Amino acid sequence: MAQSGHGGYGAPPPRPGPYGSPFAALIPSAFPPGTDPNIVACFQAADQDGSGFIDDKELQRALSSYNQSFSLRTVHLLMYLFTNSNARKIGPKEFTSLFYSLQNWRSIFERFDKDRSGRIDTNELRDALLSLGFSVSPVVLDLLVSKFDKSGGRNRAIEYDNFIECCLTVKGLTEKFKEKDTAYSGSATFTYEAFMLTVLPFLIA
Repeated sequence: MAQSGHGGYGAPPPRPGPYGSPFAALIPSAFPPGTDPNIVACFQAADQDGSGFIDDKELQRALSSYNQSFSLRTVHLLMYLFTNSNARKIGPKEFTSLFYSLQNWRSIFERFDKDRSGRIDTNELRDALLSLGFSVSPVVLDLLVSKFDKSGGRNRAIEYDNFIECCLTVKGLTEKFKEKDTAYSGSATFTYEAFMLTVLPFLIA
């Protein structure tokens, strides 16, 4: 990522840009037409106060009821990427998109977990990311495996929950990069402020 401008490094803070506040309030939403009734029921069961939103712990429990168990860090990343906010609440429309995406990612994980070990190795991760439209270099691939391998890199493989966190990180950073790379040239210029607002949510989830 190229870097330009003087926002940061002790300079006066820039005026708010298109990124806005990561803690902006969420806009109420509704289930898209034709949403699977099971998804509607899952959300409504979690939304015990009828507010139209569920928080991080409620989302974690709702996903667990469908055999999708994740750490709170992964849940926070899911909420950030599907709401573009760190408010840590999610509405019906975003929940539906999140739910369908997780179903797709689980099927991809199971397709590439050929030996049914519950883990995918470096080459399988490369192929899984390619099937999602993300082509990463061998160096980046090694970093991802080292980061998301629960054994600290000894197994050179990642389990399902960490596979989801890996996909969220690659997807989120790629989408933020593409917002700046409007010519699809493979390079982009970020101000210091925009760079920090791009990367920090993935570090502090």
